[in-house]
Amino acid sequence: MGEEQSIDAEVFGERRHLLSLAYRMLGTIAEAEDAVQETYARWYRMTPEQRDAIDVPRAWLTRVASRVCLDVLDSARMRRERYVGPWLPEPVPAFAFPDPVGADPLDRVTLDDSISTALLIVLESMTPPERVAFVLHDVFAIPFDEIAATVGRSAVACRQLAASARRRVEHSRARDVPRQEHDAAVRAFAAAVRSGELEALISALDPEVVLRTDGGGVVTAARNPVLGADRVARFLLGVQQKSPSTEVLEQETADGLGFAVWDDGRIIAVATLGVAGALVTEVRIVLNPAKLSLWN
Repeated sequence: MGEEQSIDAEVFGERRHLLSLAYRMLGTIAEAEDAVQETYARWYRMTPEQRDAIDVPRAWLTRVASRVCLDVLDSARMRRERYVGPWLPEPVPAFAFPDPVGADPLDRVTLDDSISTALLIVLESMTPPERVAFVLHDVFAIPFDEIAATVGRSAVACRQLAASARRRVEHSRARDVPRQEHDAAVRAFAAAVRSGELEALISALDPEVVLRTDGGGVVTAARNPVLGADRVARFLLGVQQKSPSTEVLEQETADGLGFAVWDDGRIIAVATLGVAGALVTEVRIVLNPAKLSLWN
């Protein structure tokens, strides 16, 4: 009995690792939670003898969770197409939860590029096998022979999948700027918004800036991307005028400095921004309450 309890503790101790992996593969905490739950369900559907025969539970759980995510990704694109308005990955807050095996979905999230909205958007453009191969190898350092068993392809094929995914990621990072430069541009953007001056805000934006708001059809949000500095500036100033009771505060995110929008003691939106050439090139605002549960 003691040995069985020890194995159970080891298995549940992997929950944070599995959730961290599934989140990067799927882009939302809810989908990641479901994938982890299904992984544990498969573990406990085995007989005690079958579980005892597994030498490294972490490796087994990682492989099964990855397969579950691969299945989810195969159907996710259709769900994204039916989504109301632009779909954005769920932003994750950078604070610690004390109990990694309790009710909280994450005990800690490290502010690194592998959980940035910018990277997760690039991952969304990949095929499911590319995404799984990249996350497993480049983020979690899992060997290609183990990845091969997960995606049902040869180790050589998995290496090629990861290389293809890596090229996409590197291309997207080519315009990245140092964090200090990013945050300086974001602060200049914020000052322009607070000023209420249209021309000042336009000057802080790239002429080809794109704004996306993800309300999921649950709360009011733009159903289509807003394109161009003039339109984005007018949109933001209009929102500011219509929402005088909200408070917009600086917020550290995996994309650099961003913003949390507070209303009546709750965060109702999280914004991350892209920067190039000292100008804001992307504004990504998540308002869907289902994607903000960790912030409240």
